[in-house]
Amino acid sequence: MDNETAKNLRKSLKADCMNCFGLCCTALNIAASSDFAINKTAGTPCPNLQRDFRCKIHENLREKGFKGCTVFDCLGAGQKVSQVTFNGQSWQERPEIAEKMFRVFPIMEQLYEMIAFIAEALTYEVSHSLQDKLNKQLEKLQSFTDMDADSLLSLNIVECRIPVNELLLETSEYIRSELSSKVFAIKKGKKYRGIDWVGKNLTGKDLRTTDLRGAYLIAADLRNSDLRGVDFIGADLRDANLNGANLSTSMFLTQMQVNSAKGNDKTILPAHIQKPFHWND
Repeated sequence: MDNETAKNLRKSLKADCMNCFGLCCTALNIAASSDFAINKTAGTPCPNLQRDFRCKIHENLREKGFKGCTVFDCLGAGQKVSQVTFNGQSWQERPEIAEKMFRVFPIMEQLYEMIAFIAEALTYEVSHSLQDKLNKQLEKLQSFTDMDADSLLSLNIVECRIPVNELLLETSEYIRSELSSKVFAIKKGKKYRGIDWVGKNLTGKDLRTTDLRGAYLIAADLRNSDLRGVDFIGADLRDANLNGANLSTSMFLTQMQVNSAKGNDKTILPAHIQKPFHWND
């Protein structure tokens, strides 16, 4: 897969709620918190889910205490399970398939997350050997998504992640080195994996090519910071202030991470990330 095809694939990985049977509203376990107004066990439909699989408070989710719903993004796993794995048969029409469908959805969601990361890795100019490994891994993951429900349930998702994580780390190290030396003419950013920067004032900081994998950036002040070339895999950006921040070439940043943060019209995002509607609030 060439770079342009990979870019198109990455951009195409979006939820299509009209072709999903409300799986994120039923399959997942929800604990009451600042993000969700209620407790809900996995497999139980949210009380706001209507018979047509639409949300009756969709326009007011954040005001009603369901901020987490506006953050979530399955990347297209929901419609894949609904329309392909279960051939367009809904759990309402066939209650006997509900339990299996709800168990398959989180697995498919994780596969789609891995596909999105590998697709992004393929958008970068990497060595031929790394590109070959990424392409083979992508084909393998895509083949998994086409398996039947029982085969998906038998997948060891933890083992699936191991080669993916290794390839993403290799890609990150290579691209951040290239950006540092050939584009920014700076030393490669430091590794701050898993660091606790909750609420930290990072206003205007130059963090280019920093490794922030798994970093806790909850409510961190990142206004006007330069975050180009930063690896954000697994970073927690809930309520982080990204006003005016430059994330244009940040790596492995997801829509969910951005949805959970705060930003404005001056925040520069990667091409495959959309500005959240609530940033206008």
